Amino acid sequence: MTAADPLPDRIAARVAELEAQVIAWRRGLHQHPELGNREFRTAALVAEHLRALGFDEVKTGVAHTGVVGLLKGGRPGGVVALRADMDGLPVSEEVDLPFASKARAVWNGEEVGVMHACGHDCHVAILMGVASVLAGLRADISGSVKFIFQPAEEMPPEGEEGGAELMIKEGALQNPTPGAIFGLHVTSRLPAGVIGYRPGPTMASSDKLRITVHGRQTHGAAPWLGVDPIVTSAQIVLGLQTIVSRNLDLNREPAVVTIGAIKGGVRENIIPDSVEMRGTIRSFDEGMRDAIHERVTELAEGISGAARASCRVCITKNYPVTVNDPVLTEQMVPTLTRVASTGPRPMGIEVVPKVTGAEDFSFFQRLIPGLFFFVGVTPPDVDPAQADSNHSPRFFADERGLEVGVRALANLAVDYLASLQG
Repeated sequence: MTAADPLPDRIAARVAELEAQVIAWRRGLHQHPELGNREFRTAALVAEHLRALGFDEVKTGVAHTGVVGLLKGGRPGGVVALRADMDGLPVSEEVDLPFASKARAVWNGEEVGVMHACGHDCHVAILMGVASVLAGLRADISGSVKFIFQPAEEMPPEGEEGGAELMIKEGALQNPTPGAIFGLHVTSRLPAGVIGYRPGPTMASSDKLRITVHGRQTHGAAPWLGVDPIVTSAQIVLGLQTIVSRNLDLNREPAVVTIGAIKGGVRENIIPDSVEMRGTIRSFDEGMRDAIHERVTELAEGISGAARASCRVCITKNYPVTVNDPVLTEQMVPTLTRVASTGPRPMGIEVVPKVTGAEDFSFFQRLIPGLFFFVGVTPPDVDPAQADSNHSPRFFADERGLEVGVRALANLAVDYLASLQG
């Protein structure tokens, strides 16, 4: 893509025309959030939009509620994919907005409030906007663009498959197979409109940890007559902290081992039979990830054995490390820089620190080169360091970041396809 090429200017003009519509889509989605594998209204809206634009293919019901659309350009060429996640979170909204969510649903057997507390409403609206932009330019596009609207990024309900991994199993990256995939995430860690990226490991792997310690129940007044799983669990929690601080070479990559829930006992004067701990493991290197798993098991079993208790350690791998392909990232940074430095509110671009949150976009990146980047949505009068984070019931998205997201994904798609022409 050369400076004389009119496509970037035409994209910018079309995005300016569409900005109000993208905001309206986002507000409608925000007011009607849906949980993972239950995004029926959202999927229907997306599919209807793609069909109205004259997409060559629109597949629905992929990985339960996913939508995959294919837009063929007017010129022969390669294939690129763009992805947006659609699901909300079991969070009750506390933001005072005219379009705030009042939705309720059942999640893993419990009635909960539902909110787009992670900004996936923004992602869907942005990609719908990109679909409108590129459909209007299809005669000048060399190749095809695959649009992937994905359910259940925030994990499917217990006992169900879902998300990117299931979309891949059901053929989202086949017929045709893209040469690269791009995705974005809005974030409260950056001012509205600022683009953030990072080559290589960018977001952490995510694993569920459950440790059940079995002792022997007894009266609290006579602990010597039993085996106390509460004290043993406390020693395990403290011991787990040494895995990161003493067993890992943190010059390579950071890591996190966190226990977030402990359940055991029913009253103050009974030492229970068992205690269950639940937590999460985060890392940026697959080798370190396996080493942490091994060390967690060794430590928990060793401490339990020394206390005459027993334990069962269960570690479930959720998402791999989100790794931005270094070559693809270097190739596309000029596109992101151009987008960030132009438009109605140019805000700039920066390399961001590693993020210990996880993303199942990583499953796509395991199969084809991918670039996952961030767009800030914190108002200019708020310090991003003090802004309520994604997943908070008070998460707020400044909608001025939406048009930046549309321009970024649209330009990445056409620039990548143009680069394949030599």
